[in-house]
Amino acid sequence: MAAPRSVAVDITRLLRDEEAATASAAASAAKAKGGEEDDSPSGKRPRSERFPLSRGELAVFVGVFFFFVAGLFCIYKTMPAAEYGRIKLPRTISDLRVLKDDLSKYAKEYPAKFILGYCSTYIFMQTFMIPGTIFMSLLAGALFGVIRGLFLVVFNATAGASSCFFLSKLIGKPLVSWLWPEKLRFFQGEIAKRREKLLNYMLFLRITPTLPNLFINLASPIVDIPFHVFFLATVIGLLPASLITVRAGLALGDLKSVKDLYDAKTLLVLFLIGLLIIIPTLFKRKRTYE
Repeated sequence: MAAPRSVAVDITRLLRDEEAATASAAASAAKAKGGEEDDSPSGKRPRSERFPLSRGELAVFVGVFFFFVAGLFCIYKTMPAAEYGRIKLPRTISDLRVLKDDLSKYAKEYPAKFILGYCSTYIFMQTFMIPGTIFMSLLAGALFGVIRGLFLVVFNATAGASSCFFLSKLIGKPLVSWLWPEKLRFFQGEIAKRREKLLNYMLFLRITPTLPNLFINLASPIVDIPFHVFFLATVIGLLPASLITVRAGLALGDLKSVKDLYDAKTLLVLFLIGLLIIIPTLFKRKRTYE
């Protein structure tokens, strides 16, 4: 009776050894492929949920952020104490109307201090991608008129975008690749096809809402767009949209929502301007193919 039991034990052990070998081989194959074809949730979750910035990159971001915050704090502390508590970022058109009424007299009495505070706040928001710069542009039109308001908006938007450009050059690549991988690949391919007429293409992107300005600011250094091209495209390309926003600030009482700024007619005009600018690029590509 002992022999059959021994044979049964040996067969069971053999089956277990074969199952273990099969599992080990499968694990080795998956590891050799780098886990790219692992469709299980456990195989993908660590990559998708892992924060992309290293400790050093995060330290750089925090350091730059607090440097800007310290500068803003010093600027705000130089402003008259009686008006200090009224300064806040508007989030709605109603908030903007109240802020405009509060700051009108202040901007006339202390123009230099107000412009310094306005510019530093705008650049800070643009650098760190804080929503609300469109309200700041409307406020410029409401307080300073078209000419001075347009100059202030284009200056601050360009300075903030340039600051964001260099910050992204330091630490932006892993973050942009993590947030918008497909959009970044598309942008990189389009830039590679238009190297000879890059300024025209960048102007087209700035004038039209084809890609968000936030993405353009962050992705431009990653796809090797020269800073001088980025700078010129930003200064010139933001003029049409900034003019629309500043002029709307003059009629702030009639504005109901930010969506009213860019209706179908306005968007059509922006796209037509963008198409006129990008036509040389299209003709260049056509000649190349011929």
